[in-house]
Amino acid sequence: MSSSPETVAREVRRRRTFAIISHPDAGKSTMTEALALHARMISEAGAVHGKAGRKSTVSDWMEMEKARGISVSSTALQFNCAPTGLANPGAGSASERAESTLPRAEAEPNVINLVDTPGHADFSEDTYRVLTAVDAAVMLIDAAKGLEPQTLKLFQVCRHRGIPVITVVNKWDRPGQTPLELIDEIADRIGLTPTPLYVPVGIAGDFRGLYDRRSGSYIKFSRTAGGAKIAPEELLDAQAAAAIEGDAWTAAVEESELLSEMGQDHDEEMFLAGQTSPMIFTSAMLNFGVRQLLEALVELAPAPAGRADVDGTVREVTDPFSAVVFKVQAGMDSSHRDRLAYMRIVSGEFERGMVVTHAQTGRPFATKYAQAVFGRDRSTVDTAYPGDVVGLVNATALAPGDTLFDDPRVEFPPIGSFAPEHFATLRARTAGKYKQFRKAMDQLESEGVVQVLRNDTRGDASPVLAAVGPMQFEVVTARMLSEFTVETELEPLGYSLARRTDDSSSAELDRQRGVEVFTRTDGALLALFSDKWRLQFVEKEHPDLTLEPLVAAAD
Repeated sequence: MSSSPETVAREVRRRRTFAIISHPDAGKSTMTEALALHARMISEAGAVHGKAGRKSTVSDWMEMEKARGISVSSTALQFNCAPTGLANPGAGSASERAESTLPRAEAEPNVINLVDTPGHADFSEDTYRVLTAVDAAVMLIDAAKGLEPQTLKLFQVCRHRGIPVITVVNKWDRPGQTPLELIDEIADRIGLTPTPLYVPVGIAGDFRGLYDRRSGSYIKFSRTAGGAKIAPEELLDAQAAAAIEGDAWTAAVEESELLSEMGQDHDEEMFLAGQTSPMIFTSAMLNFGVRQLLEALVELAPAPAGRADVDGTVREVTDPFSAVVFKVQAGMDSSHRDRLAYMRIVSGEFERGMVVTHAQTGRPFATKYAQAVFGRDRSTVDTAYPGDVVGLVNATALAPGDTLFDDPRVEFPPIGSFAPEHFATLRARTAGKYKQFRKAMDQLESEGVVQVLRNDTRGDASPVLAAVGPMQFEVVTARMLSEFTVETELEPLGYSLARRTDDSSSAELDRQRGVEVFTRTDGALLALFSDKWRLQFVEKEHPDLTLEPLVAAAD
């Protein structure tokens, strides 16, 4: 029997669902690991490339990810986090103050749904899907490099979707810019006003601790061997901090006073409105500042809210069950080769085994095999609430953007596809592997690993793959071999642009040199052009043809 709306509302208030966005190599997967460590979901933090003798991260489980030290697929981690375990002892933190004013039931552990996203620009489409399923984002910035191109692109997606952003300056244990330089860069380049919650004590490369601007206290960090364990913290008052740290403490206090004079103190309403961004300085590798980030997420990030359907009507969190599929992933379990559909619960209570309706087909869908995901590890989910990310096993009928619901009917807007910029044909090296090749292609296509284009001329034996970046092709060929033992040949095509067209225009377009028309899996007709000059020529000579731009990765 489903819980009452009051129970659902209480569960919703406990939940925080967010993604980490960044440019490659800013330390995103390491930060994910560090957050799990501080929530005590793991006993030792891993590192990309097995740095300092440490194991690999929980979230990067694909062999390509371990080898290259980058994330190429989004993964979801869920863990509980007790509010009382986050507050600084004796510091009178906002967490303690808030808890003292809430009923006892409200002080239950928070449920954290953290989605680790690919950092590489070639996988922007996967990251975009994730950002449709979260309520907040952590924007991770390298202390030395500042704002980088991929970070800027993903921030614009957050701004477009109204997702509030917490800024984290990572790698403060290495040489880098000054805090004020980074603050100015963010304000100038993206128009977001940083409001640091803490100021680092010690310049970049000499990370000693954090000055808590709210309490005036000093959090002094101590290193652990290889950074694999939670870094010990010592809480000191201002007098003791000044005696120990001297000029470094004085500089931090003066920077904080300057920020206050400039009006850069945290304001929750402005943060939720997307005008300001709480800022924290960290070293994920050393586990410095990670607890403070986790505390900020629990205290400041918004709880799940209702979502508008295709007609603009809001499905409130206390309405009957509904969910959106934002990611489909296979190959996580080599012994079973199952397929996992990640769904973000939008409303109501989910109960394992309930039969819901698949909005796209109108057919019933049984949810017998529902799991919570922690990297590659899974556990059975019996109940879940709005904001939670649940994996449905072997959900072969589901695709990214699909809606599941319990009456009354609801359908949420589909998740758009990016405009591909790279194209190639793919075929099996051995004719005898054609059956496996088709099965693998169907699976990867349904997951959205790449867009697959077909036409009668080329046939099914050598479909055309369309991607935002060429590394997506590497993922396809690697998974073809590892999961289906199919060796493939990839042949790049001389196209660089795609436009949406229609049946009435396709015949004329097919007659044009340097143009080819294909049908995408979703039924859309795409015309591929060799270059922008060919496109301009066709548009000039045939202004009556339908040629609509697709969503660009930078939009």
